[in-house]
Amino acid sequence: MASVADVRAAIDAALQQVTEGQAAIQAAREKLGEAQQSLAAALDGSGHDAVGAAHASLSQADQSLEDCLSATLVAIEQAQTYTTNL
Repeated sequence: MASVADVRAAIDAALQQVTEGQAAIQAAREKLGEAQQSLAAALDGSGHDAVGAAHASLSQADQSLEDCLSATLVAIEQAQTYTTNL
């Protein structure tokens, strides 16, 4: 059976991985924002349905990443609450 210190250390290691994942999510959101701006500039004035669909898809992807980031924040809070109660 693992000691409390071992459990805390394992949780801390997992939280470090979550933090690294959060940084990757933020980087992906920044890249998506840049892609949206580039797409908007390249297709300025186009009323084609595909242009609107592309913008909508990028917005949806950004929202999904934001939701993912929020979920990781909740996971961190829960893990920290758990370790506090150990």
